[in-house]
Amino acid sequence: MAFYKRSTFLINPPFQLKFSLIVCSIIFLSTLVYPVIIFDFFNVFVAQNPNAVQNVVNTQRNLIIFLFVVQIIITTLVFIVFIFLTHKIAGPMFKLKNHLASIREGNPITPLTFRNGDYFTDVAEEVSLFLDTVAHNQESDFAYIEEVAAYIQNLNLVTPDDKKPILNEISRRLIELKSRYNPSV
Repeated sequence: MAFYKRSTFLINPPFQLKFSLIVCSIIFLSTLVYPVIIFDFFNVFVAQNPNAVQNVVNTQRNLIIFLFVVQIIITTLVFIVFIFLTHKIAGPMFKLKNHLASIREGNPITPLTFRNGDYFTDVAEEVSLFLDTVAHNQESDFAYIEEVAAYIQNLNLVTPDDKKPILNEISRRLIELKSRYNPSV
Protein backbone atom coordinates (compact mmCIF):
# COMPACT_ATOMS: atom_id res chain seq x y z
CA MET A 1 0.00 0.00 0.00
CA ALA A 2 1.57 3.26 -1.11
CA PHE A 3 1.91 6.08 1.39
CA TYR A 4 0.29 9.32 0.41
CA LYS A 5 -1.15 12.19 2.33
CA ARG A 6 -4.07 14.40 1.52
CA SER A 7 -3.61 18.04 2.40
CA THR A 8 -7.22 19.07 1.80
CA PHE A 9 -9.34 18.19 4.80
CA LEU A 10 -12.71 19.23 3.39
CA ILE A 11 -13.01 16.54 0.73
CA ASN A 12 -16.81 16.54 0.78
CA PRO A 13 -17.75 19.84 2.49
CA PRO A 14 -21.53 19.32 2.54
CA PHE A 15 -21.19 15.95 4.33
CA GLN A 16 -18.29 16.90 6.59
CA LEU A 17 -19.63 20.28 7.68
CA LYS A 18 -23.18 19.04 8.17
CA PHE A 19 -22.07 16.02 10.19
CA SER A 20 -19.67 18.09 12.32
CA LEU A 21 -22.25 20.82 12.89
CA ILE A 22 -24.90 18.30 13.92
CA VAL A 23 -22.56 16.70 16.47
CA CYS A 24 -21.44 20.09 17.78
CA SER A 25 -25.04 21.29 18.03
CA ILE A 26 -25.98 18.22 20.05
CA ILE A 27 -23.00 18.75 22.35
CA PHE A 28 -23.68 22.48 22.65
CA LEU A 29 -27.38 22.00 23.41
CA SER A 30 -26.76 19.18 25.87
CA THR A 31 -24.17 21.22 27.78
CA LEU A 32 -26.48 24.22 28.09
CA VAL A 33 -28.07 22.46 31.03
CA TYR A 34 -25.01 23.15 33.21
CA PRO A 35 -25.24 26.95 33.19
CA VAL A 36 -28.97 26.67 33.96
CA ILE A 37 -28.27 24.36 36.92
CA ILE A 38 -25.52 26.66 38.20
CA PHE A 39 -27.76 29.72 37.76
CA ASP A 40 -30.50 28.01 39.78
CA PHE A 41 -27.97 26.91 42.41
CA PHE A 42 -26.77 30.50 42.89
CA ASN A 43 -30.36 31.77 43.12
CA VAL A 44 -31.08 29.23 45.86
CA PHE A 45 -27.83 30.18 47.59
CA VAL A 46 -28.71 33.91 47.43
CA ALA A 47 -32.16 33.18 48.84
CA GLN A 48 -30.55 31.41 51.80
CA ASN A 49 -27.75 33.99 52.29
CA PRO A 50 -29.08 37.47 51.57
CA ASN A 51 -25.88 39.05 52.99
CA ALA A 52 -23.74 37.67 50.17
CA VAL A 53 -25.90 38.89 47.29
CA GLN A 54 -23.30 41.08 45.60
CA ASN A 55 -20.49 38.54 45.89
CA VAL A 56 -22.72 35.70 44.69
CA VAL A 57 -24.04 37.74 41.75
CA ASN A 58 -20.48 38.63 40.69
CA THR A 59 -19.32 35.05 41.10
CA GLN A 60 -22.39 33.81 39.24
CA ARG A 61 -21.75 36.18 36.32
CA ASN A 62 -18.05 35.27 36.18
CA LEU A 63 -18.78 31.54 36.33
CA ILE A 64 -21.45 31.76 33.62
CA ILE A 65 -19.03 33.70 31.37
CA PHE A 66 -16.28 31.19 32.12
CA LEU A 67 -18.58 28.25 31.34
CA PHE A 68 -19.74 29.90 28.12
CA VAL A 69 -16.13 30.43 26.98
CA VAL A 70 -15.22 26.84 27.91
CA GLN A 71 -18.29 25.61 26.06
CA ILE A 72 -17.33 27.56 22.93
CA ILE A 73 -13.74 26.26 23.11
CA ILE A 74 -14.82 22.65 23.61
CA THR A 75 -17.42 22.88 20.84
CA THR A 76 -14.79 24.35 18.49
CA LEU A 77 -12.33 21.58 19.36
CA VAL A 78 -15.01 18.93 18.80
CA PHE A 79 -15.84 20.55 15.44
CA ILE A 80 -12.18 20.40 14.37
CA VAL A 81 -11.82 16.80 15.57
CA PHE A 82 -14.93 15.82 13.63
CA ILE A 83 -13.62 17.49 10.48
CA PHE A 84 -10.56 15.23 10.77
CA LEU A 85 -12.68 12.17 11.55
CA THR A 86 -15.06 12.79 8.67
CA HIS A 87 -12.01 13.32 6.46
CA LYS A 88 -11.15 9.67 7.07
CA ILE A 89 -14.62 8.79 5.76
CA ALA A 90 -15.05 11.33 2.97
CA GLY A 91 -11.50 10.83 1.66
CA PRO A 92 -11.90 7.12 0.90
CA MET A 93 -15.31 7.68 -0.68
CA PHE A 94 -13.81 10.46 -2.83
CA LYS A 95 -10.96 8.17 -3.89
CA LEU A 96 -13.38 5.31 -4.63
CA LYS A 97 -15.53 7.59 -6.78
CA ASN A 98 -12.50 8.87 -8.70
CA HIS A 99 -11.08 5.37 -9.12
CA LEU A 100 -14.32 4.04 -10.60
CA ALA A 101 -14.66 7.10 -12.85
CA SER A 102 -11.11 6.54 -14.09
CA ILE A 103 -11.92 2.94 -15.01
CA ARG A 104 -15.15 4.04 -16.69
CA GLU A 105 -13.13 6.52 -18.78
CA GLY A 106 -11.05 3.67 -20.16
CA ASN A 107 -8.03 3.69 -17.87
CA PRO A 108 -6.68 0.29 -16.84
CA ILE A 109 -8.25 -1.60 -13.97
CA THR A 110 -5.91 -1.25 -10.99
CA PRO A 111 -6.29 -2.18 -7.32
CA LEU A 112 -7.89 0.40 -5.07
CA THR A 113 -5.99 1.36 -1.91
CA PHE A 114 -6.78 3.79 0.87
CA ARG A 115 -4.38 5.54 3.22
CA ASN A 116 -3.35 3.93 6.48
CA GLY A 117 -5.82 5.05 9.12
CA ASP A 118 -8.68 5.65 6.68
CA TYR A 119 -11.98 3.95 7.33
CA PHE A 120 -13.51 1.41 4.94
CA THR A 121 -10.26 -0.33 3.94
CA ASP A 122 -12.41 -3.46 3.67
CA VAL A 123 -14.42 -1.68 0.97
CA ALA A 124 -11.20 -0.98 -0.96
CA GLU A 125 -10.23 -4.65 -0.69
CA GLU A 126 -13.67 -5.80 -1.83
CA VAL A 127 -13.71 -3.34 -4.75
CA SER A 128 -10.23 -4.51 -5.77
CA LEU A 129 -11.37 -8.16 -5.65
CA PHE A 130 -14.45 -7.27 -7.68
CA LEU A 131 -12.37 -5.39 -10.26
CA ASP A 132 -9.93 -8.34 -10.46
CA THR A 133 -12.90 -10.62 -11.12
CA VAL A 134 -14.22 -8.28 -13.80
CA ALA A 135 -10.77 -8.07 -15.43
CA HIS A 136 -10.39 -11.86 -15.33
CA ASN A 137 -13.85 -12.38 -16.84
CA GLN A 138 -13.08 -9.75 -19.45
CA GLU A 139 -9.86 -11.52 -20.45
CA SER A 140 -11.74 -14.82 -20.68
CA ASP A 141 -14.46 -13.19 -22.79
CA PHE A 142 -11.85 -11.59 -25.07
CA ALA A 143 -10.16 -14.98 -25.58
CA TYR A 144 -13.50 -16.46 -26.55
CA ILE A 145 -14.22 -13.55 -28.90
CA GLU A 146 -10.84 -14.19 -30.57
CA GLU A 147 -11.75 -17.87 -30.93
CA VAL A 148 -15.15 -17.04 -32.44
CA ALA A 149 -13.52 -14.53 -34.80
CA ALA A 150 -11.13 -17.25 -36.00
CA TYR A 151 -14.08 -19.64 -36.57
CA ILE A 152 -15.87 -16.95 -38.56
CA GLN A 153 -12.75 -16.33 -40.68
CA ASN A 154 -12.61 -20.07 -41.44
CA LEU A 155 -16.33 -20.12 -42.25
CA ASN A 156 -15.81 -17.13 -44.52
CA LEU A 157 -13.59 -19.28 -46.73
CA VAL A 158 -16.31 -21.88 -47.38
CA THR A 159 -19.44 -19.72 -47.18
CA PRO A 160 -21.30 -18.72 -50.35
CA ASP A 161 -20.82 -15.09 -51.42
CA ASP A 162 -24.42 -14.12 -50.61
CA LYS A 163 -23.87 -15.14 -46.90
CA LYS A 164 -20.48 -13.41 -46.48
CA PRO A 165 -21.98 -10.00 -45.55
CA ILE A 166 -23.58 -11.64 -42.52
CA LEU A 167 -20.26 -13.12 -41.39
CA ASN A 168 -18.52 -9.79 -42.03
CA GLU A 169 -21.15 -8.03 -39.90
CA ILE A 170 -20.65 -10.56 -37.10
CA SER A 171 -16.86 -10.02 -37.28
CA ARG A 172 -17.29 -6.25 -37.23
CA ARG A 173 -19.57 -6.46 -34.19
CA LEU A 174 -17.12 -8.71 -32.36
CA ILE A 175 -14.32 -6.21 -32.98
CA GLU A 176 -16.61 -3.38 -31.82
CA LEU A 177 -17.51 -5.31 -28.68
CA LYS A 178 -13.88 -5.95 -27.83
CA SER A 179 -12.89 -2.33 -28.51
CA ARG A 180 -15.44 -1.08 -25.95
CA TYR A 181 -13.35 -2.59 -23.20
CA ASN A 182 -9.97 -2.48 -24.88
CA PRO A 183 -9.60 0.74 -26.94
CA SER A 184 -6.24 -0.45 -28.36
CA VAL A 185 -8.06 -3.00 -30.57
